[in-house]
Amino acid sequence: MGKKSRVKTQKSGSGASAVVSPKEMMNLISELLQKCSSAAPPAGKEWEEYIQIRGLVEKIRKKQKGMSIVFDGSREDYFPDLMSWAQENGASCDSFTVADFGPEGYGLRATRDIKAEELFLWIPRKMQMTVESAQNSVLGPLYGQDRILQAMGNVTLALHLLCERANPASSWLPYIHSLPQEYDTPLYYQQEDVQLLLGTQAVQDVLSQYKNTARQYAYFYKLVQTHPAASKLPLKDSFTFDDYRWAVSSVMTRQNQIPTEDGSRVTLALIPLWDMCNHTNGLITTGYNLEDDRCECVASCIFALHCSEPPISAQLLAFLRVFCMTEEELKDYLLGDRVINKIFTLGNSEFPVSWDNEIKLWTFLETRAALLLKTYKTTSEEDQSMLEKPDLSLHSRLAIQLRLAEKQILEKASASGRAKRLHFQKKQEEGALLPRYEESDIALLENTDSDAKLPIILRKLEEVEEGQEIPMEEHSPFLNGEKALYGMSMEANGEKVSEGMIAAVAPDKAINTTERQKGVCFVLETFCSTALK
Repeated sequence: MGKKSRVKTQKSGSGASAVVSPKEMMNLISELLQKCSSAAPPAGKEWEEYIQIRGLVEKIRKKQKGMSIVFDGSREDYFPDLMSWAQENGASCDSFTVADFGPEGYGLRATRDIKAEELFLWIPRKMQMTVESAQNSVLGPLYGQDRILQAMGNVTLALHLLCERANPASSWLPYIHSLPQEYDTPLYYQQEDVQLLLGTQAVQDVLSQYKNTARQYAYFYKLVQTHPAASKLPLKDSFTFDDYRWAVSSVMTRQNQIPTEDGSRVTLALIPLWDMCNHTNGLITTGYNLEDDRCECVASCIFALHCSEPPISAQLLAFLRVFCMTEEELKDYLLGDRVINKIFTLGNSEFPVSWDNEIKLWTFLETRAALLLKTYKTTSEEDQSMLEKPDLSLHSRLAIQLRLAEKQILEKASASGRAKRLHFQKKQEEGALLPRYEESDIALLENTDSDAKLPIILRKLEEVEEGQEIPMEEHSPFLNGEKALYGMSMEANGEKVSEGMIAAVAPDKAINTTERQKGVCFVLETFCSTALK
């Protein structure tokens, strides 16, 4: 299975600083934990808090320099071992190979024609790192006594990953060796890179993520050093912030939900090879086969293209129409004649509630987008100019690109809102009649967009109390033939990010799983949550 030295060689980084006393390190860790556990700062002071926390973390990182575990060679050196290990453990490996896709990174490339609905990738449970496998590992005794680990499966997976990485005899080493040695998550950004995100919709999540990660690290550092149940953990001798940052980034970019072994509930898992599928839009065709106890992917022949006009989904259109209704309109749609039929028209742009309602909702969209644009410290043109600088770092470029993308989404939304508002104002001034639907046309009332699930938005509105945000849609189990499969979704700090699926592909083409792109949704969620406050 490749060169033995590749699998088992570990080394301490060079340039280690002077030996730091355990007491000195514990004092810094305690200070960090106290700072990260204090009450949330007043509005507008989050950046100051971030600088203070980061200052403490950098002190710790400086004293831990050279103490992290690293592997010899580059990541691609270990891919042959990964494929051999997967084949030996019963995974499917004859339809693809690992390849470099440039800016998209490494992924799976098809080596033959893969037909629609063809099962071509399966990963047995024994290859997967799960919360359950963590409980049965050296981490088990600590897991059994620590409520934080029991409550946070993603953290359990991160520590499980670190323990196995430090174990030369771990059965998961071929997989762990194949993971990136570092990531482009915001946890790896320099302070000046994070500063470029100030004013964006993403910055609060970035600051919170850093604070939460620092707090978790400080908590578990103390736990590993002092708890009797942690006495045999390999982390006791070396557990650096950089180690934890790497493990957290590995988990947040790769974790998935699968059923537990008894099928009674779901658990988190890292799934080798499957997590190397890149992401595009489409329907879910990845699931967990309980009968064969493995993760499966099948091809799909459906391709969806989402245009930028209209800028909102059917679900958001339905919400905004309800939000802008008068009391009389609400009564008519909830208690009037043909209620079910009317509900199905809420997400269809062809059937307005009233001209006044349309004017209100598009005015809201136009105004809200314009207000959010004013919170940015730079213009789109200035961002474009910054991106043209050849010496811009990768993380700075990513931050500016995200910032620019948010502005472009908001600019399009505002412009579209204005155009729609003017259109419906003209309709109202002309005294135009509202479009009506026929009872026999009920099947045609929903938009054909893939996200036009109108009853869902109404159900969520009924469940949400005033002042709360609308929860993200949950996916139910789905069937593939006669076997029950559980829909899977990648998560980042508890949030669903993508849905697994494979598109039909030809040889030498990238194998992609579907992903809900959060750029657009992120901005639109702002409107929903603002409207409910």
